[in-house]
Amino acid sequence: MPDPNHPYRRATFMLSVASLSQLPDDEGAEVAIVGRSNAGKSSAINTITGINALARTSKTPGRTQQINYFEIADERRLADLPGYGYAKVPLSTKQKWMKLIEDYFQTRQSLKGLIIVMDSRRPLLELDCQLLQWCCEAKMPVHLLLTKADKLSRGAAGNMLQEVRRDIAKNFNVEGDQEISMQLFSSLKKSGIDEAHACLDGWLNL
Repeated sequence: MPDPNHPYRRATFMLSVASLSQLPDDEGAEVAIVGRSNAGKSSAINTITGINALARTSKTPGRTQQINYFEIADERRLADLPGYGYAKVPLSTKQKWMKLIEDYFQTRQSLKGLIIVMDSRRPLLELDCQLLQWCCEAKMPVHLLLTKADKLSRGAAGNMLQEVRRDIAKNFNVEGDQEISMQLFSSLKKSGIDEAHACLDGWLNL
């Protein structure tokens, strides 16, 4: 049974913002969670916190259109960013989302790391790679959460993890203190939670 006193179990919804002027005070530490629409981002947030309805899940990709903030502890936050890459979203809406995300990354001083959620069956698609390239240029620490690992056999999942690791080493220039880590994750099987917690603990200093 999950520990009710674990800090992630006490996560609460803070606010939703549609512009940088609405962001909470830029103090403490926060981790942003981002990924392609329908990669399982909301389910991953709910699984990591152990709170089933914390982040709204939807069968309609692209539902998250704002930055949703969740408070983990005093001045410790998760920022759920809009999903990207959904074809049926109007171009003007996509451009607005991407501008919001780009400006957020460039200005947010309390941002300690970025979790990029990817479907383990289809990792490192074009927009994922664009985001990773920006993170490398900005020397932003990144953790890749390869979701829906239960859809692959154990061997195939392990092979995919190694393939992603090789692709990162080959195609992205990681310098200095920057780190790109990665793991397999399954909301359905509740696997990979401890590894995700360890990453967040380090960034949020919990």
